Amino acid sequence: MTATVLTARALLLDMDGTLVNSDAVVERIWRRWSERHGLDGDEVMKVVHGRQGHASMAVLLPDRPVQQNLADNARMLAEETADMDGVVEVPGAAAFLASLAGLPHALVTSADVALSTARMAAAGLTLPRVRVTAESVGASKPDPEGFLKGAAELGVDPADCVVFEDSGAGIAAGRAAGMRVVGVGPRAGVHGPDAVVRDLTEVRVEAAADGSLRVHVG
Repeated sequence: MTATVLTARALLLDMDGTLVNSDAVVERIWRRWSERHGLDGDEVMKVVHGRQGHASMAVLLPDRPVQQNLADNARMLAEETADMDGVVEVPGAAAFLASLAGLPHALVTSADVALSTARMAAAGLTLPRVRVTAESVGASKPDPEGFLKGAAELGVDPADCVVFEDSGAGIAAGRAAGMRVVGVGPRAGVHGPDAVVRDLTEVRVEAAADGSLRVHVG
């Protein structure tokens, strides 16, 4: 793979599939949900990555009332927060986060505060100081709101941000925010990110003298 160098002023990091491998628990919980609703588990798994749970439910059960989706989502978040079995770091995530200490970066996740705190801890990862969680936004990815809020909190123009994402919804959100996107992992490549890596061992960040970041990908 040819190495790519992106210049940025801030990095915005998704959590699930990007920093934390939570696929095992996501599969368990969503396949149980699929069975309860008579849906094909494989088809459901194509939709749920990257979105908030209630937003996935709205796609999968379009005629169901919003309030029912929100209530179901709250139950599911509690289940997910209680289930850390198999939650591990994406290879290279701890070292990658350590390399960003003191540099402008934020976590932008569809998980809520409780779930993101628990999963990052289970994976042995340090939480970024700036975090945009489900409670912070009115619209789930693929809406760009979360990434735009992350950029605003860091005081950086969206065009100067690089997003790290694994899912179609997340990559679409980063693009809609006017940002460049590095795709992480096997799901990412088909969604047209600016660059793609197998995992975070293939990323290196260095700070330049002018305050910009040089992101070496690949």
